[in-house]
Amino acid sequence: MKITHTEIYRFSIPMEPFVIATGTMHFAQNVLIRIYTDAGIHGVGECSAFPMIVGETQETCLAMARDFAQILIGKDPLDIPERMNDLLGYAAHNGTIKSAFDMALFDIAAKHADLPLYRFLGGQKRSVETDMTIGIDSPENMALSALKYQKQGCRILKIKLGKKVHEDIERVRQVREAVGDVMTIRLDANQGWNFDDALYALGVLAPFNIEFCEQPMRTWFDDRLPELKANSPIKIMADESCYNHHDARKLINSQSCEYLNIKFSKSGGILEAQKIHEIALQTGTKCMIGSMLESRIALTANLHFALSSPNVVFFDLDTCLLGHLVDPVIGGLTYDGFFLDVPENSGIGADADPAFLKTCEKWII
Repeated sequence: MKITHTEIYRFSIPMEPFVIATGTMHFAQNVLIRIYTDAGIHGVGECSAFPMIVGETQETCLAMARDFAQILIGKDPLDIPERMNDLLGYAAHNGTIKSAFDMALFDIAAKHADLPLYRFLGGQKRSVETDMTIGIDSPENMALSALKYQKQGCRILKIKLGKKVHEDIERVRQVREAVGDVMTIRLDANQGWNFDDALYALGVLAPFNIEFCEQPMRTWFDDRLPELKANSPIKIMADESCYNHHDARKLINSQSCEYLNIKFSKSGGILEAQKIHEIALQTGTKCMIGSMLESRIALTANLHFALSSPNVVFFDLDTCLLGHLVDPVIGGLTYDGFFLDVPENSGIGADADPAFLKTCEKWII
């Protein structure tokens, strides 16, 4: 089997503004690719650029996608490690757009094997419940959002923080007061605090029964993560500090955190995510599968990976529920309330709606 050509789409999804500590997103600036082969099989991949975290924009992803597509012409799509090495040999970073190519290659491989991706990866079905994320707003509005999700049947909340620390504490206090003791609450500071603020906030917030806090400090304070972990009554999850399996190894060996957040946009896709998971599994470090602002295409691939990764026990797969104003996907994962399931079709089992694609700028390489 050989790769013949690749379609690249500017896959912009309008959405309600979403605020985190590092910035505000007004639309999901995604890229969709389809890799075609001479065997009549094509694979679909999607990524979501989040420049304030990964340093990639939709424009940089589109530019690199055209280069990557050219590199892959005529090559075997089933040798995924070698194809991703081809891309690594051309560009050292750019994990976001690489993840779309990785995803499409795995889609081709699973379709070739006539298996759903989770089974191709050696997984099996299990119960998966996502959290719902509340973006930064006034404490009152965040509490109202929490109540809205609770009434919809949500049992796990992730609260975005990372602004002024005293206001952040008030945000959590009002949310916990609104929903009572029954809901699980997670925090995500998105690198918004310095060490002193993080130590103070985590100490004050502990009585509110917090499951964990993601990425309390900027990555340049990673050398102080072991000290923070040792003194924090709330467990720490590394997110922006963990891009690849080398980061995972260093974080675990330095006792910097209890948990790791795996995202394809950081790891460059499934292949590297598997390596992170393996290192975490060897040390008993539990993982979350997270996401940026992807549609249900990439979220379906995320869930397939999670179903094949027993050490992934936390799920943050709510991005298309966070204000996407359209759903440009056919097939794909389904939501039963906040419980998720993947289709049994071969491959990822999701693709873009042809009607939506007609509105997207397109390149063929």
